Amino acid sequence: MKKVEVHTLKDVSNYREWFNKQELPQTMQINDAAYTDNLKVTINHLLEQAKDCYDNPKMQGCFYLLDQIKANLTKK
Repeated sequence: MKKVEVHTLKDVSNYREWFNKQELPQTMQINDAAYTDNLKVTINHLLEQAKDCYDNPKMQGCFYLLDQIKANLTKK
């Protein structure tokens, strides 16, 4: 069984700070299964979910998506 890393409120704050410093495109194909036509709104929703669920090991998907978005933005 894969061990799931839980996060802290400081992690959520770090994500928010990082994304606030970025110039975001309007749209993004996040991965093969996830596309957004409003990346800024999507990030804000994911950060709100992360703030609510940061310590729940079964609700870490928002961090997974935030990491994918971050990777997509940094490889350009």
